[in-house]
Amino acid sequence: QVQVVESGGGSVQTGGSLKLSCAVSGYTYSSKCMGWFRQVSGKEREGIATVYVGSFGIINAYYVESMRGRFTISLDNTENTLYLRMNNLKPEDSAIYYCAADRPERLCRPSRVDFDFWGLGTQVTVSA
Repeated sequence: QVQVVESGGGSVQTGGSLKLSCAVSGYTYSSKCMGWFRQVSGKEREGIATVYVGSFGIINAYYVESMRGRFTISLDNTENTLYLRMNNLKPEDSAIYYCAADRPERLCRPSRVDFDFWGLGTQVTVSA
């Protein structure tokens, strides 16, 4: 059974940084798609970035254009841990941040929010 567990959320002031972590276990595919998403209360879940991962690490990374620059997705393939580095945070970045994993044959893009496996999310709050 695939398990996805996020960590690293918290409260920061405007302009601050956070690094989120996502541990994935029980995933049997040799290649996979993993990604970060977020959801503001009362709004739809939106994608941030995804990575298509092979046996030796990231093959391709995809970003929602509005997220590129301040958000950086990375991977420790040996530890099966996905990261999201967030810089210059703004109050509008406050949301629950989710990590997800998906089958490798599906389109690995952050425009999709119907991934197979999801974590419970971690709260990020940015104060003015």
